[in-house]
Amino acid sequence: MDPKTAVYNTIIGENSFFEGKFMVNGGIKIDGKFEGEMLKVSHVTIGTKGKVKSNISALSVVVEGILIGNIDAKVRVILLPTSRVYGDITTPEIIIQQGVIFEGKIKIVQDKSISVKDEIEKLYRGT
Repeated sequence: MDPKTAVYNTIIGENSFFEGKFMVNGGIKIDGKFEGEMLKVSHVTIGTKGKVKSNISALSVVVEGILIGNIDAKVRVILLPTSRVYGDITTPEIIIQQGVIFEGKIKIVQDKSISVKDEIEKLYRGT
């Protein structure tokens, strides 16, 4: 999802604050502040002024602002140069641009039901 051409059916605007558990069927853009235990959406973009303290479950995630929390994305995660992320990321595809500040673990996996270690060892053994 390209943040410049994306269509969002929910927006948390700059200078706005939302707290709690948030589930959206569609896309959300966060230019304000969101804190909660879970943000479950189809697509999420955290804008350059956006600040999120929550775990995220989505198809795709684009971060330009600040995120404190884990990401579980089924398609991809894009960390743009202004992003600041503290948390673990699980996704089949990740793009990290120069300038990003990130601390956490990244797990790149197509099928979450299979252990990455087991899959790689199986390939190594040729079975």
